[in-house]
Formats: sequence, structure tokens, C-alpha cells
Amino acid sequence: MKLIRGLYNLTNPLRASAVTIGNFDGVHRGHQTVIRQLRRVAADTNLPTVVIIFEPQPIEFFAADKAPKRLARFREKIAYLKAQQIDYLLCLRFDAELAAASAEDFVQKILIDSLQTRHLVIGDDFHFGHNRQGNFSFLQQNSARFGFRVDETETLLHDGARISSTRVRECIQRDDFDSAAELLGRPYSLSGRIAHGQKLGRELGYPTINIKMGDKTLIVKGIFAVQVKGIDNRGLRGVASIGTRPTVNGVDTILEVYILDFDRDVYGYRVEVEFLHKIRNEEKFDSLEELSAHIAEDTEKAKAFFDQQS
Repeated sequence: MKLIRGLYNLTNPLRASAVTIGNFDGVHRGHQTVIRQLRRVAADTNLPTVVIIFEPQPIEFFAADKAPKRLARFREKIAYLKAQQIDYLLCLRFDAELAAASAEDFVQKILIDSLQTRHLVIGDDFHFGHNRQGNFSFLQQNSARFGFRVDETETLLHDGARISSTRVRECIQRDDFDSAAELLGRPYSLSGRIAHGQKLGRELGYPTINIKMGDKTLIVKGIFAVQVKGIDNRGLRGVASIGTRPTVNGVDTILEVYILDFDRDVYGYRVEVEFLHKIRNEEKFDSLEELSAHIAEDTEKAKAFFDQQS
């Protein structure tokens, strides 16, 4: 998969392509269905596949204070989309200029002039252009004039309800990680590179791997039973804390994982942390001794959870 950050980095317009467009937050099973349909169309017509996403997501541009928390950060979204075996990922910066573009202008400049779109596959809730004037009906009615065919994907249902990023988000917010995994097609996870921390966990007898989460608002916060992938060929069980570490007056959001029965130097590894079960919310304690006692309790609860899964 080739990542193209902005049209200005598409130095040579594609000769022809099969395209889909969306936010793809979380790349859940509904998104995967759209991309599978895109790949089938591309294979039948011998076209390269292009997925278009936006950064920031449109709702984050128009109403940042009301935007939902993301299921995946940008790098994670790229990794999930790469796993879908697409040819090109075009990331467009969503700014005032793009927001003001009419549906006609969006189609002409991006889909026709830049991508030479021959086949467009879109979800049933897709809107684009100024005031969301572009939709499936608009595209279908004008497809002959635009010179490409438009296919609408059917809604993917699970237990009789539509699979959506909102539904996945609701599952996670009520700590139902089993249902979230069913909708995503994989456990909910965050990933990053292991970095040096303050070594506080080591001082307390619980050495942790530390992953800085950046400034994006995350949907998970608290203490969890997790599985860590990327260190060896098997998943490693652990107990994770994600938050700002209020007991030590922390500011940045950090994901810390105490891996059970593990003692290796793994700085620099890029790992994926799968969230399996929430143990409790993040709390501020009056002393490091009280914090250490709660870490011990959290560890035992995580072990009990894994014993139940065995």
C-alpha cells in the first residue's frame, strides 16, 4: 500500500482507479465489507484500489468540542487499512478550502482529475461537499456525465443492528470489550513503540513497558487486563494502566503495561496492546504505598480474569 499525504504528493495522476471514501474510524467489519467489495470490483476491471480518508475527520474540523473520541489514532488507522490489501491510501487534509468545495468540485478535482476514477464504491451513509450536498443519489444520477460507475454497499448488520464506529464506541464506553471485538473483527487495541519512562513501576516492584499516546483524546482510560503482541510469537498477558497518572501529577497520556511473568529489556519494540477486560477506573491515591497496594490488587484481578479464560 502506498500512502499519499495530500493531492500535492500525487505527482502523477492515476490512469484509472477504483475508489472508496470515508472516515474509516476503527476499520470495523462494516468498513472491511466496503473494502472487500472495492477489491472485487478492482479485480474484475483490472484497476488499482484507492481509499480516501480525511485528517482531521470532518466532524473534528466543524465541531471539535462535539467530535467523538477516536477508536484509532492516525498511525493505527493506516496499519488497519494496510492490512486490507489496498493499493493506495490518499489522505486529504480537511481544511476550510476542502470544506467549502461543492460536491461537483470535489468530484472533478479529486475523483476525475487526480484519480481518473472508473468505479466508485461508497457506504450507504456517505455525504460529501459543501453542506453535505453530495450523496449516493447525486453520484448515481450524474455517473454517466462523470464517467464512472457508482456502487452502494449494503449496511452490515450484527445481531440485527448496523455495525458502525458509533456502536463500537458505545461498546467500549460501557466496558463491553467482547462485543467491541465482534464488531471490529479483532480485539480493540492501541499500539506504539516502547519508550523509557520514569521507572516508577520498577521502584514499586512492577516494572512496566511505556508507550506515549500523544495528544489525541482516547476512548479508553483506566486499568485493564490486556494482551501484548509484537515482542515474541505469542501474546503476553498483562495488566495495563492508561491515563495521566494523577498520583504522581502526570500530564501526558501514557499506556503502561506490567507484563505477567516477564523480565526482558524490550525498549524500542513496536507493540500492539489488546484490551480484554476493564478492572477499574484511574484514581489518584494519597501515597505511593497506597498506589502499590492497588497495583497488587489489579494484578491479582487480571490473573483471575485470565484463569477464567483458560
